[in-house]
Amino acid sequence: MEKGKRLYIIGAGFAGRNLASEIAKKAIFGEVVAFLDDDQEKIGKKIDGIPVLGPIRDVALLIRTNPADEAIIAIPSASKEYLKELYAILKKANFQKIRILPEISQIVDGDAHLIQTRSIDLQDLLGRNPVTIKLKQSLSYVRGKRVLVTGAGGSIGSELCRQLLSGGASRLYLLGHGENSIYQIDKELHLLQEEGVGEKATIIPIIGDLKDPDYVDYILSQLKADAIFHAAAYKHVPMMEENPVAVMENNVLGTENLLKAALKYGTKCFVHISTDKAVQPVSTYGASKYICEQLVLDAAKKSGQNFVVVRFGNVLGSRGSIVPLFQSQIEKGGPVTVTHPDTRRFFMTISEACSLVLKAGGVGENGNLYILDMGEPVRIHDLAEQLIRFHGFEPETDIKINYIGMRPGERLDETLYADNEEPCKTDYDRILRINKKETKAIDINSLLGKLKPICRFDASAPEAYRNVKMLRDILKNCNCVFA
Repeated sequence: MEKGKRLYIIGAGFAGRNLASEIAKKAIFGEVVAFLDDDQEKIGKKIDGIPVLGPIRDVALLIRTNPADEAIIAIPSASKEYLKELYAILKKANFQKIRILPEISQIVDGDAHLIQTRSIDLQDLLGRNPVTIKLKQSLSYVRGKRVLVTGAGGSIGSELCRQLLSGGASRLYLLGHGENSIYQIDKELHLLQEEGVGEKATIIPIIGDLKDPDYVDYILSQLKADAIFHAAAYKHVPMMEENPVAVMENNVLGTENLLKAALKYGTKCFVHISTDKAVQPVSTYGASKYICEQLVLDAAKKSGQNFVVVRFGNVLGSRGSIVPLFQSQIEKGGPVTVTHPDTRRFFMTISEACSLVLKAGGVGENGNLYILDMGEPVRIHDLAEQLIRFHGFEPETDIKINYIGMRPGERLDETLYADNEEPCKTDYDRILRINKKETKAIDINSLLGKLKPICRFDASAPEAYRNVKMLRDILKNCNCVFA
C-alpha cells in the first residue's frame, strides 16, 4: 500500500476493526477515513474515532474517490453473492484498488491482519460459499507435532502451510525440489509470523527429490515427522501425456519412497492428496494418482496409524489450471481457448480444499479414502465468459472464445467416484467417505516391479528403460488406464 492513501474498510466487524487498529499503528500504509457497513446499529457512530457510513450501496456512490483511494473488504464470512454485489458497487464508485481478506477458514478466532489482505480477483467471486471451519480447533491434532508438507511450494502445498501456521505445530517442514518456490513460501510464512499470524512454529525449508529413495529415507530419519501431507506431484495432464515415464517415476515411485520411510520412522498421520482424474483414469497422470491411492491404502494396512487419501477436483487458481491461463489470454487481447463447448469440471477454492484436507487429516480413520463434496460441475465455456466480463470486456464482441479440441488424456466430464465406489456421508460437512464394492484389486507389488525398470535403468532389462510403449501396455493390462 502507498504512503498517505485514503482507505475505506468495508465491514465494521471484528475483522475490520482489527485492520483499522493495525493501520493506525503503521501510518505509513495510509489512513482509514471511514468504515462502510449495512448494520443500522453501527451507521452514524464512530469506532476508535473512525466514522461508520452506510448503507454501503448508497454511501459508496457519494464518496469522491481518487486514484490513490483503496477499499478493503473485511467481511471474511461474506457469501459469494454478497461479494459480487460489493465488487460491483465499489467498481461503480470508481475504486481502482480493491483488496480483500481471505475466507473465514483462514481468519482464526476473528484475528485478521493487514498482511493477509490481497487484491480481489475473480476466484473470490466464483463457486459456492465455502464451508466454515474452526481452523485452530480442527488442527489440534498437530499441536506440538512435527509436520512435513511435500510440494510445499505448489498451490495446494503452500496453502496447507499457511493454514498449518495456526495449528501450533512445533516444526513445519517445507519440502520441495523447486528452489524458488520453497524460498517464496518460506519467506512468506516467516513474514506472516512476524505480523502476528499463526503460532511460532519453527519453519524449516528443505530442498530435495522424492524420486531418490536413499535421500527420502535419510531425510525422514532426521525429521521424524509425526504428520505428513503429501501434495507433491507432476499434474499437468497434456504435458504428462508427452512425458509418461517422468510422471510415473515422480508420482508413483516418489510416493512409494515416502511411504516406506514414513512407515519405517513411525509417522502417525499420512494424508495423500489425490484427484478426480484418478477415477477410472484415461490419462497417464490419472493412472499415476490411481496407483498412488492404492499405495497409500496398502501402507495403511501396515501402519495401524492414520494413513488416508483425500480426493477432490480442480481448485481455482492453482498453477497450470484453467483460470490463470484464461486471465493471461484475456490480458493479451484473446482469444480465450476452450477445448470443447460441453467440457465441465468441478471447482473449489484452494483455501476451502485445504481446510477440508486438514480437517480430514484429523478426523479420518486409517485406511479410508475420502472425497470432498465439490458441488455441481462448472461448464468451462461459462467460466471463460465470466472471466472476460470480470476484466471489463464482452465475450465474442471484445474477446473471442475459440474451441481447440480435446487434448490427449482429457475427457469432457470428471467424476469423483468410480462405478465400484459408493460415497457415504460422514459427521463432517462436505467430507464423504468412499466405500468400495467388491472388485478385483490390482497387484501393487507386481505392478511396481514392472514399472521400476522403465523408470530406473536396470542392466538386466535394458530394453525397458524409458520405454513408453511398454509403459502404456502395462497400465492398460493392469486396468490402471481406460483410454
